[in-house]
Amino acid sequence: MTEGSLWNKILGFAFPLALTGILQQLFTAADVAVVGNFTGDLGQAAMAAVGANTPIVALIVNSFLGISLGTNVVVANAVGRKDDETVQKAVHTSMIVAIIGGIIVSIIGQIIADPLIRAQNISDEAVDMAILYFRIYIAGLPVILLYNFEAAIFRGIGNTRIPFLALVISGVVNVGLNVCFVVGFGRNVDGVATATVISNLISSIILLLFLSRSKTAARFDAKKLRINGAILWKILRIGLPASAQAAVFSTANIIIQSAINGLGTTVAAASSAAFNIEIFSYYVLNSFGQACTTVTGQNYGARKFDRCKKALRLCILEGVIIEGIMVSTLLFFGKELLAVFNPDPELVEIGYVRIMFITTAHLLSLFYDVMSGYMRGYGISLTPAIVTMITICGTRVIWVLTVFAQYHTFMSLMIVYPVSLGLNAVMIFLLLLIRRPAKKLSQQPSVK
Repeated sequence: MTEGSLWNKILGFAFPLALTGILQQLFTAADVAVVGNFTGDLGQAAMAAVGANTPIVALIVNSFLGISLGTNVVVANAVGRKDDETVQKAVHTSMIVAIIGGIIVSIIGQIIADPLIRAQNISDEAVDMAILYFRIYIAGLPVILLYNFEAAIFRGIGNTRIPFLALVISGVVNVGLNVCFVVGFGRNVDGVATATVISNLISSIILLLFLSRSKTAARFDAKKLRINGAILWKILRIGLPASAQAAVFSTANIIIQSAINGLGTTVAAASSAAFNIEIFSYYVLNSFGQACTTVTGQNYGARKFDRCKKALRLCILEGVIIEGIMVSTLLFFGKELLAVFNPDPELVEIGYVRIMFITTAHLLSLFYDVMSGYMRGYGISLTPAIVTMITICGTRVIWVLTVFAQYHTFMSLMIVYPVSLGLNAVMIFLLLLIRRPAKKLSQQPSVK
């Protein structure tokens, strides 16, 4: 990432990363589609149960993904400096954090599963299935987090292809197991949740094998598994603000999901199906944000500040083009895609409302994601996280308590997405103008 043309390197990094995220989401999409079509009269309730888990699972998983961004940046900076020792320490420290953190949170999740799910205002016909799905999914959290931290290590060294190939294999297994458990054995949400956990186990093992045989500084060696305090602090200094941002972000979405659940089972099921479609465009924009983090991180480590600024411009330009194509595609085929989950006409119409509002809002989200990724590559993580928490999360909570409380319609709830994302894009842009990391850091002496 520190030599040669950048535009093709950014695309080569972002495309596999976007496809990886989309494939991960297909795990959940397959869950929703299978239970929506093959569980008879319980179809909509099962869809609502899986959908009700989405914001809670996102709260837990994304909090750790925020920390894994710290791994990404630390590894990328070290690669740029050609500091193999730091890469090694970051790899083994991150593995321990993923496994131990996953075990602890999994145990806590089992304890609080019942009150946590019931607090979401889920319909009586869906609540028990939602609790069952959550318990099984959360039991697999250690391997889910392990995969994501392994993927962060690969991103740090500039490789997004191997995580994608791992998910291709595990994704095929996931779909096959979904059909096997639900259609073949007559299971419900427990079958699709089990399939998802098994698939994540497979992908984490595949990445572990690749890291064990790697000829780069990121090679994994079980004998070196230990936490390095200094490296852990570097990871947490960058990762914890991103983690807090993700946690608050997901909490706001839980509040919105609770409002959606209160509109009835059909609306909840439609929203669940739409989420599994719109999220594809999010993974596209997020891939360019993470590309900006990695390219900036490596070139900051190499003290090549002009390439950092060029990466910001190219990530925005390329991201707008690719994201525009994705949004247009989802809008054009949105109703047909919704019918795959459940062909009920009312469900399709409601779901399309969500797709229209949120996919178009993702074009605004692209700007703040890339600009935040740029600052994170320099190690600036706290201030973008605070701004995002205030603008996006604050706006959404206030909106639910005021505008939605007044009009109480699904459309009035969806309007909050473009409003909050647009406001945040403006605020992050202003923050970038104020901080100007490349200008400040270029005045510092080079690190030898």
